[in-house]
Amino acid sequence: MNGPLIQVEHLTMRFGGLVAIDDVSFTAASRQITAIIGPNGAGKTTVFNCITGFYRPTVGRLAVRHDGREYL
Repeated sequence: MNGPLIQVEHLTMRFGGLVAIDDVSFTAASRQITAIIGPNGAGKTTVFNCITGFYRPTVGRLAVRHDGREYL
C-alpha cells in the first residue's frame, strides 16, 4: 500500500474558548509503529476522537486510507 494510512495536517480543535489541540500534524505509515504521547490533558484523546470522526476538527485536514480508498 502506497502513502500513509493516516495523515493529519494542521489539526486544531477548539471547545468554545479552550484550545484542546493546536496545529498538530503527523503521518502514520503502514508497518510502522506510531504513537501519540503526552501528559494528562495534552489532547491525545481529542486527536483520536477527530481521527475516528467523533469530533469534527475546527481547523485542519484528516485523511485515513483503507482498502485503497482515502476517507477525508
